[in-house]
Amino acid sequence: MTISIIIPVRKINAYIRESIPHIMDLDYPDYEVLIFPDEASEVQFPRSRIIPTGPVGPAQKRDLALEVAKGTLLAFLDDDAYPDKNWLRAAVRHFGDEEVAAVGGPAVTPKNDSLLQKASGGVFASFLGGGSYRYRYVPMAKREVEDFPSCNFIVRKTVFEKLGGFDTTFWPGEDTKLCLQITHELKKKIIYDPEVLVYHHRRPLFIPHSKQVWSYALHRGYFVKKFSETSLKLSYFLPSLLFLGLVIGVPLSFASPLLRGAFLSGLSLYLVLTLASSIHSDVRLIPLIFLGILSTHLTYGVGFLKGLAMRRLTR
Repeated sequence: MTISIIIPVRKINAYIRESIPHIMDLDYPDYEVLIFPDEASEVQFPRSRIIPTGPVGPAQKRDLALEVAKGTLLAFLDDDAYPDKNWLRAAVRHFGDEEVAAVGGPAVTPKNDSLLQKASGGVFASFLGGGSYRYRYVPMAKREVEDFPSCNFIVRKTVFEKLGGFDTTFWPGEDTKLCLQITHELKKKIIYDPEVLVYHHRRPLFIPHSKQVWSYALHRGYFVKKFSETSLKLSYFLPSLLFLGLVIGVPLSFASPLLRGAFLSGLSLYLVLTLASSIHSDVRLIPLIFLGILSTHLTYGVGFLKGLAMRRLTR
């Protein structure tokens, strides 16, 4: 199978320059690289085409693959990610099953990230930070999934074409809509394989990380109403329940000793579990991950509620 690696980017940057040698080292014979910056560039990379798009979003750039990609598979990769050597070979073996429309894998935090970037990755990879979606950030058991991010996503070009590409109304969130169409409209499979692995640079704690979390939460809250088949899940509501518990619990704790005891007991249990979830081999990361989990839960909880209340949400 010929594979087209699709990388949307605003401009040729240091992350792309880091990624290209890893892409050239892939253990797979038949692939091309398509890079979509806003503006034309004189930079040249091996086995690559650089196709300027103008100032459009990542989803629009990825959709251009339908016009220019030669591959039968489209491998979407973020500009701040680079693949493991076995990335494509591990993915291709699943496409022998005609029921498999797409394959994804973990996006692991690179070892050369800064301390605050590693802390961000540690939040997502932790039991309380990533929750039931930790497999997106650390290699875990192979499984079938309903929803998967486009930073590491390989899909049949025929399927992508049949669905008309990404819904560019939403970003982030266009990948959720596409996965919903794959699994519920086409009744096809999306496979998660821990060996379909890429390394994804994180946004550092606290402000850049929180901005990303807020955007995800806002869209997920809105998607509960828009795409309930894959977004109406208890796990997405938990941070909001925590936030509401704090907002309601603090004033109620002054009402009676019994309520105060129940509130403090629940809060203490949460903090102990958060600390346990923050344990890391690098002791410098433990307090950062601990604070990062707390801020992530509160940011997501508020953002989710706002998205849930919005009547309309667009880019």
